[in-house]
Amino acid sequence: MEKLRTDYLPCDLSQSLRKMSIDGTIAVQARQTLEETSWLLKLANENSFIKGVVGWVDLCSKEIDQQLEYFALNRKACGVRHVIQDENDRRFMMRKDFMRGIRKLAKFNLTYDLLIFPDHLPVAVELVARFPDQIFVLDHLAKPFIKDAKIEPWRSDIFQLSIFKNVVCKISGMVTEADWSNWKESDFEPYVDIVLEAFGAGNVIVGSDWPVCTLAANYSQVIGIVINYIQKLSADEQKLVWEDNPKRIYNLS
Repeated sequence: MEKLRTDYLPCDLSQSLRKMSIDGTIAVQARQTLEETSWLLKLANENSFIKGVVGWVDLCSKEIDQQLEYFALNRKACGVRHVIQDENDRRFMMRKDFMRGIRKLAKFNLTYDLLIFPDHLPVAVELVARFPDQIFVLDHLAKPFIKDAKIEPWRSDIFQLSIFKNVVCKISGMVTEADWSNWKESDFEPYVDIVLEAFGAGNVIVGSDWPVCTLAANYSQVIGIVINYIQKLSADEQKLVWEDNPKRIYNLS
């Protein structure tokens, strides 16, 4: 992880965006502090290519209403995420105080990004079923075991989650779930095939997971994987994945 022990700022990303003809991106939280959320929103206001921020608030806090009201004042606040994958409680999402916080998000037109491992998927199904009016975004395909070429039970759980039309899947985070030094684009095809079959082009978006992706690939390589894959889709479907879906899901202007 030594490569990540440095500052990564908007100026470090802007050149890569231009190289790949991408004119906008969303910044997603990494630390679970209100201070980081404020900082990301400040960066978004200073850099027009940051179209939105998925930040962190304490969904379990009794002060969740005040936190959401404060951050929702910023037009670039578009979603919330909690690092579920780091919680020792595998059913953390079903805590009453956590669900009470999730219930508040729709009022502020905020998405909720699911950062989970494959064994969390059945619990995620329980969660999204309780909140049909809340938009959920599944990050990193729920981190399937790409390095081991393992498909089940991830595949079955993905199809179960995709039944709920309030769930979107983000194609991201794949290179760090593969062999960091020896991955091939073909390693990812079975997983993206399943996601497209399950969710359809209308409920899929793209993410880079930058700068974490740099452990295994640079930004251009990561985006190139998706560019090459979705060439098999129609022009209208590609526009959905790259542009229309993220604008709709994250309420981007």
